[in-house]
Amino acid sequence: MRHSIESIAAALGTTALGDGSITVTGVAEPAAAGADDLALAMKPDYADGLSKGQARAAMVWEGADWEALGLKAAIVAPRPRMAMAGLTRAFYPGPGYPEGIDPNASVDPTAILAEGVSVGAFAVISAGAVIGEGTVIGPQCFVGQDARIGAGGLLNAQVRVGPRAQIGDRFLAQPGATIGFDGFSYVTPEVNAVEKARHTLGDASGTEAQGWVRIHSLGGIIIGDDVEIGANACVDAGTIRPTQVGNGTKIDNLCMVGHNVVIGNECLFASMVGIAGSTRIGNNVVLGGQVGVSDNITIGDNVVCGGGSAIRTRVPAGQVILGNPAIKMETQLEGYKAQRRLPRLFREVAELKKAVFKDGQSD
Repeated sequence: MRHSIESIAAALGTTALGDGSITVTGVAEPAAAGADDLALAMKPDYADGLSKGQARAAMVWEGADWEALGLKAAIVAPRPRMAMAGLTRAFYPGPGYPEGIDPNASVDPTAILAEGVSVGAFAVISAGAVIGEGTVIGPQCFVGQDARIGAGGLLNAQVRVGPRAQIGDRFLAQPGATIGFDGFSYVTPEVNAVEKARHTLGDASGTEAQGWVRIHSLGGIIIGDDVEIGANACVDAGTIRPTQVGNGTKIDNLCMVGHNVVIGNECLFASMVGIAGSTRIGNNVVLGGQVGVSDNITIGDNVVCGGGSAIRTRVPAGQVILGNPAIKMETQLEGYKAQRRLPRLFREVAELKKAVFKDGQSD
């Protein structure tokens, strides 16, 4: 599909310069751009690449001398990544799944599919499930008994939704995501080593090995509107009360959300985040890649946690934290600086000892 530079700028709410009638069919990095591509040169660092490509038009940074760069048209991007979001949306071709219900899909007669729902090959829609208008269920997906999925959603290939899951509108799940099945919850007939060690903070003596008995998940899961779950991520059902994910929250690939967790609105979790059971997370919380969160703690609104950190205790609202255990970022960075100074400090202490105690001997 062709888009004119003028129409793209209007859709993005920004400014078109030069010949706005030029049309493009895609976007590309400057050096790889062809004549029908819009080059993305949104920082001065990318300017040199324009001469290596064939782009006639580019998205450029504020203040760029686009004509001197050999362009016939340009779009100014005050906030480049926000503009990129709009561009990719305009040019995104979609997942490519066919419309309608594939003859190889299994749809229970009691399931309710609204107008415009598509179901891919070998997908299974269980009894009592309700699928909202225009939602696409990709090939080999599973939707459990009495599950509800809102309008305008997309389950990519091999997504599994558990029984009685409640999912809002415009839900997006990437391939392999697993949502709303039993959590990892077990108990032993008598006090076990883990319980004793936790109570004593280290002493697990006197306990005997026992078999683990499963605690089933009856609470289900509630997911709000505009939520995205990444590839091979897992969000467990709650034990008695539901696991909850708030509106607008985005969860990356390979993340794990345990049973009974409550996540607020507009949170962002990068890949390999792991959240243990019964933790409560506020609104607008950002967790970097590989962050681990202990069970039964609370994280306040607007917390930002750097990648690879371990959150072990309650975090007040608005803090920026880092490390293992995660503490205020400025405190953690001071600690890192101090560690780097230790070798020099040891050398200085050794030299002082030599100066004070000749031949290493005191009086």
